[in-house]
Amino acid sequence: MATKHEQILNHIEELPIGSKISVRTIAKDMNVSEGTAYRAIKEAENIGYVSTIERVGTIRIEKKKKENIEKLTFAEVVNIVDGQVLGGRRGLHKTLNKFVIGAMKLEAMMRYTDKGSLLIVGNRVKAQEKALNAGAAILITGGFDTTDHVKQLADEYELPVISCTYDTFTVAAMINRAIYDQLIKKEIIIVDDIYTPFEDTYVLREGDTIQKWYQYNDETKHSRYPVIDQDRRIIGIVSSKDIIGKPDQQKIEKVMTKNPITVQSTTSLASAAHTMVWQGIELLPVVDDQNIFQGVITRQDVIKGLQSNQRQPQIGETIDDIVQKQLHYDADMSFFTTEVTPQMTNQLGSLSYGVFASFVTEVCNQVLKQQKTGDMVIENLSIYYMKPVQIGSYLTIVPQVLELGRKFAKVDVQILSNDELAGKAMVMTQFINR
Repeated sequence: MATKHEQILNHIEELPIGSKISVRTIAKDMNVSEGTAYRAIKEAENIGYVSTIERVGTIRIEKKKKENIEKLTFAEVVNIVDGQVLGGRRGLHKTLNKFVIGAMKLEAMMRYTDKGSLLIVGNRVKAQEKALNAGAAILITGGFDTTDHVKQLADEYELPVISCTYDTFTVAAMINRAIYDQLIKKEIIIVDDIYTPFEDTYVLREGDTIQKWYQYNDETKHSRYPVIDQDRRIIGIVSSKDIIGKPDQQKIEKVMTKNPITVQSTTSLASAAHTMVWQGIELLPVVDDQNIFQGVITRQDVIKGLQSNQRQPQIGETIDDIVQKQLHYDADMSFFTTEVTPQMTNQLGSLSYGVFASFVTEVCNQVLKQQKTGDMVIENLSIYYMKPVQIGSYLTIVPQVLELGRKFAKVDVQILSNDELAGKAMVMTQFINR
C-alpha cells in the first residue's frame, strides 16, 4: 500500500507538462493536509517533476535526462535572471536550444533566430513579434514591458515572454554561468550511472530461508544479498558470516543484519566509495527517498566508475581540475611546481586556503599512484602552517611518504614559495584496493 506521500508524487507525475499546481489544490484533490502536500511538492521539485518560479507559481515540468543537462528550460531562465513572465506561461516547461542576443539589424537577427531559441532583446517590439512567429521565446532586458499584441502572440504560441531588470551583457553572462555549472554536474559520476538495477539483482525476501542463500551463492558466487519486504523496502542484508552454523530452514529475517547502510541513486560516486572504505563493506543497497529498493552498487562498480572518471574530459572546469592541470612533476628532484593564478586566490589576492588544500590532496594522490596503490580516500588532512602567498608566486611542493601500508598511507607535504616555507600539511589516507 503506497503512503500518502507516494500517492501525491504519483499524482504529480501523471499531471500534463505545463500544469500549474499549488499546496492548496493538491491537498484538496488528494484529501490530505496542506503540510503533507507541501512536503510532497518539495520532494517533487528535488526529483525534477516541478519547478517553482517567483511571481508565477509551481509548474509541472519534464524531468531532465542527464545527457541533456546542458539544456535549460525557460522556467529555469526565469529563476536565473530573477525575471517576470509577461506572457506564454504554458510554455515555461519547454527547453531552449540556444540563445540569440538581439544587437543587430532586424533582418540579420532573424537569420539566427529559429524554433526553440531564446531571443535576448530590449524594447524592440517588431523583433519580439518576428521572433515569436519564428517559434522563439523572448527575454526583454532593461525591465521593459511589451505590447498586448506580443503578450497575446506568446499565449497563442505557448512561448514565454520574460522581462528582467538586467542589461543584455549581464543576462548572457548569467545564462552562460548556469549552463557551465550544469556541465560540471554532468561530469560528476553518481550512483545512478553505475548501479545494478532491481531487475538484475539477486534479492532475498523476509520469508525466505537460509537454503535460498545457498542457492544464490551457487549461482552467483556472491556472499551478500539485500533482504526486502513485500512493499520492496530494504529491511536487511545477509552475508556469509550471518548464516554460518545456522540450519538451512532458518528464516532469513532471523539472521540478517537489520537497518543496513544504504545510498540513494543521486549519491556521488566519491561519497559511496568513502562509505564502503570506512565501513569495510563490498555491497551497498540503493534506495529512493521512501526506502524502496532500487538495486545494488558493489566495490567493483565503484572501482570501474573511478577509473572511467579519470578518463573523462572535463567540459566544465572546477578549481580541482585547474589545480591538477597546473601541477608539474620534476621526476629528478621528486617535487611538484605550479604558479598561483587569479582563480586560486581569495579576495585579498593571496592563495586561497581551499586551493592550498587542493594542492596538498592532488600531490598526495599523484605521489601515491606512483607507488601503485589503489584509489585514495582522505581520512584526515591537517594544515598546521600556512602564510600568505601572493598572486603570481611560483610554488614548489615537496611530498614525503612517511608511512605506506597495504590499506593506508601517511604523507607529509611542504609548500615553498621563493625557497621560503609557505605551508605544511599532514595527510592520512586509505585505499580502495583493486
